[in-house]
Amino acid sequence: MANQPFKVALIQMQCSQKPEESLAKAEKMLLQAAKDGAKVACLPELFLTDYFCQKLDINKFNIAEQIPGKTSDALGKIAKETGMVIVGSIFEKAAAGLHYNSATITDSDGKLVGKYRKMHIPHDPMFEEKYYFAQGDIGFKAHDTSVGKIGTLICWDQWYPEGARLTSIQGAQILFYPTAIGWHPAEKAEYGQSQVEAWETIQRSHAIANGVFVAAVNRIGHEITVGDGLEFFGHSFIADPFGRILAMGSHDKEEIVSAVIDPALIEETRRNWPFLRDRRIDAYGAITQRWNG
Repeated sequence: MANQPFKVALIQMQCSQKPEESLAKAEKMLLQAAKDGAKVACLPELFLTDYFCQKLDINKFNIAEQIPGKTSDALGKIAKETGMVIVGSIFEKAAAGLHYNSATITDSDGKLVGKYRKMHIPHDPMFEEKYYFAQGDIGFKAHDTSVGKIGTLICWDQWYPEGARLTSIQGAQILFYPTAIGWHPAEKAEYGQSQVEAWETIQRSHAIANGVFVAAVNRIGHEITVGDGLEFFGHSFIADPFGRILAMGSHDKEEIVSAVIDPALIEETRRNWPFLRDRRIDAYGAITQRWNG
């Protein structure tokens, strides 16, 4: 585990339908983050394109790519140039007819040190991810990098404490959550604020329960593929092991949300709140059952 404080940057951006435009914007913002002193940066979920999962479209499989591949190589080049760890998010083609929603972890020397495949796949109106993605099959992982061990989960994984716990107990000091979450415009007036608050609260609870930093990065913009489309609500944020917000973005602006984190706070917090010590691992067997009522 790294012991010195370092800066974390979240790239809150509006994504284009054209991958080359999104990649160029991401590169520009990553370079700026590095210039501002960031040692690790994270991009939003599926940042290369608009959120195509609003509807079923068989042609969208054409934009999937292998890992390693074109985009992971491009992120590796930026990482090496800047000396910054980069967490990316790619529509992965593993084989013909087999695709994943994946995150890549590239170290500061430009080498791909790992990937994570989204474990929890949603199926909601205009979030038709089960059509496009298989469930992740490589489990929850913490990855060794130049800034220490980091974990990546993706969007819908945010709502599951099990994923945060299993990643944390492998030694991750930061949990990154690349995200694409937004409002249905017709529901925004009634539910919008409470939805954002619930999203923030559950992730801050992961920070507290595990004594780790949490960094969630969301896209922005109103993307219309079907009906009224989705309005992605930004609010990217970084929370410390006490659940305190260190930095938070707006709901509608492209920006780099950054904060300096001090890994020593993990030790301090866990000494005072020794949740890991007091876990009853002998009594949790039923957690592997879907229901035990």
